[in-house]
Amino acid sequence: MNDNIITYSSQDIPSSLFKAIVVPRPIGWVSSKNEQGIQNLAPFSYFNVVGDDPFTIMLSFTRKHLDSAHKDTLVNIETTKYFVINMVTFDLYHQMNSTATSIPNTESEFSKFNIPYTMSTHGDVQMVANSPIHLECTYFRSVDLPSYDATITNRMVLGVVNMVHINKHILDVNGNLDYRKCPLIARVGYGDYLTLHPDNFFHSKKP
Repeated sequence: MNDNIITYSSQDIPSSLFKAIVVPRPIGWVSSKNEQGIQNLAPFSYFNVVGDDPFTIMLSFTRKHLDSAHKDTLVNIETTKYFVINMVTFDLYHQMNSTATSIPNTESEFSKFNIPYTMSTHGDVQMVANSPIHLECTYFRSVDLPSYDATITNRMVLGVVNMVHINKHILDVNGNLDYRKCPLIARVGYGDYLTLHPDNFFHSKKP
């Protein structure tokens, strides 16, 4: 065994260390509404695209909300079957971070944190007005994931993207996303984030 290697079991490795290894993670700033019509907005870094034709996204939920066994976003998506991913740029960081606070499910983050909104094409869900990209999604399926703690639910939700709204000002003359005009942020380890910028990219063609 190499003396320079530290080996952990999956139960022993610090959660913060493991999350710092699998990076960067895009942020899904998810808006949804409950059966009473109260709008919800919360960020998740367990988020990614997992399929094409149709484009399918994944959100994963863990831990509890202060009022119930499951987080409001999870309950809303599974109940109303519709939600929106609001992509997060650098200028939206502080608003996004404020919505990570747990509040009672009788309140809306849009109202509490004065976040301007527009309405989704379908589903009657509020969207973050200043987000340059919105993905309207229809709930497809939930998958329960392993959990070492019986009191904690780990669940993955799959959603099919059916509408994509893009601010035309963030596209270049070829219709491609210009990251200089759309500095999306992503989660890395601990409390750190990064901003996507072309100066940090390199291009490679498939062999």
